[in-house]
Amino acid sequence: MAPRNTGHTDDTGPVDTAALGLIPAPRTVTPAPSGPYPLGHATPLSAAPGTEGVARWLRTTLGAATGLPLAEGTGEGGIVLALDGELAPEAYRLAVGADAVRLTGGSAAGVFRGAQTLRQLLGPDAFRRAPLAAGRAWEVPAVVVEDEPRFGWRGMMLDVSRHFLPKEDVLRYLDLLAAHKLNVFHFHLTDDQGWRIEIKRYPRLTEVGSWRSRTKYGHRASELWDETPYGGFYTQDDIREIVAYAAERHIRVVPEIDIPGHSQAAISAYPELGNADVVDTTALTVWDTWGVTPNVLAPTDATLRFYEGVLEEVLELFPAETSPFVHMGGDECPKDQWKESPLAQARIAELGVKDEDGLQSWFIRHFDAWLTERGRRLIGWDEILEGGLAEGAAVSSWRGYGGGIAAAEAGHDVVMCPEQQVYLDHRQDGGPDEPMPIGYVRSLEDVYRFEPVPPGLGEEAARHILGTQANVWTEVMQNRARVDYQVFPRLAAFAEVAWSALPAPADRDFAAFDARMSAHYARLDALGVDYRPPAGPYPRQQRPGILGFPREGAPPLV
Repeated sequence: MAPRNTGHTDDTGPVDTAALGLIPAPRTVTPAPSGPYPLGHATPLSAAPGTEGVARWLRTTLGAATGLPLAEGTGEGGIVLALDGELAPEAYRLAVGADAVRLTGGSAAGVFRGAQTLRQLLGPDAFRRAPLAAGRAWEVPAVVVEDEPRFGWRGMMLDVSRHFLPKEDVLRYLDLLAAHKLNVFHFHLTDDQGWRIEIKRYPRLTEVGSWRSRTKYGHRASELWDETPYGGFYTQDDIREIVAYAAERHIRVVPEIDIPGHSQAAISAYPELGNADVVDTTALTVWDTWGVTPNVLAPTDATLRFYEGVLEEVLELFPAETSPFVHMGGDECPKDQWKESPLAQARIAELGVKDEDGLQSWFIRHFDAWLTERGRRLIGWDEILEGGLAEGAAVSSWRGYGGGIAAAEAGHDVVMCPEQQVYLDHRQDGGPDEPMPIGYVRSLEDVYRFEPVPPGLGEEAARHILGTQANVWTEVMQNRARVDYQVFPRLAAFAEVAWSALPAPADRDFAAFDARMSAHYARLDALGVDYRPPAGPYPRQQRPGILGFPREGAPPLV
């Protein structure tokens, strides 16, 4: 793909892309023959059929920030929204002239992506919830922006099991994803430390499984504990609201229900789900520390029926049109209990699989077929490759490029999210002030140089790279402010990698990106994002004396 346009000069003069600060970078930005366009109380907003939802969003957001009514127009002037079947679904064209701002997209999603660019062009105050001054003059710069994304899957995974984010904070993060033209929200809802989604036929999943008695403070090697009982969950109506809110922003939600590992919260609620022939499952509680627990699901038909019941409700809450994929985890499943369990060993013999890896594959294959019968697709972490990959499954490649390469070369779809590059819980700097430092140093520039398509991958296999996502694991993120600090500003760099047609990593102009970030920091300020400042954390963002788990060096993407 051609590199992005970084500036243009003709008879109308250059476009100062650094001043515009558009993030992610559009394919092309050129001067418009006339303009700029002034917004005022008489400015109409016209929505052609299929764009009405985008018009509602613009009136809600720009109307609030500017104080302008943006009354319904006739399509002759003002802001004009329309569809253009010649464009790709998420592509858009934004043309600003002296008489109108014309925004067309290949679909409503494309128009919505263009609306995000329009908002950025109006300056950081367009990201506020009320006008700062009455009677302020607003104008849209005289530019033509033509744009479309590189990847169809541009996502962020948010872990709400380790630390729960209230519904309002989840809705806020959907707005932040939309502002960066991201279109997938991977919702990590269950784990050892808490079950976060109401399942009506199994009420103990939230009555028991959503609460832990205390919480490790810092890395699992820390001697510190928060002794306050901790928990929370989303009601089914909360989930419906989140999904609908995401759909209005053209974001797909991928729910994750983790099996067969990372299941101690579920087992604590329903002990029959665990390996009761080798451990007293009735004594298990929701896990209060971090890491990988040995307590995994028992390989029984009753366990399958239980999770089928869970998924029946999950599918109703996450409709196929907005959530075609269901993530079934499949990662970090210790096999020790299965090795000791007579029941598990009998199951291995009965199924005719080779070993415990084959038993895990049996779990995944079962739910791959079950979901396929219901018009959905299973996706799982790259450990689902172990023991043989289910036929229709897609892979989230987190342990480097290796799993993704193997899956793509075998004809399976892949989302690239390697820990070494896009785990945003990893520390942003090697300095002593980083709060509870986890993992490798991954700076803003490191994320900007991430390449989702592995070098040397063949053309046919590369077509199976659906896209990429950044992952946010919340063991040491106790609240929204801590999530903000870890995620931003790096999510802006990631969004550009996922959207823009960038050159090879070594040739990317980080200095130009960093210059555009000057404008973007002001947008984040207006949105109230508690990001990490370029000069390092503020004192209130530091957590001195809390043990983390920093790792050294730059591990290869194997």
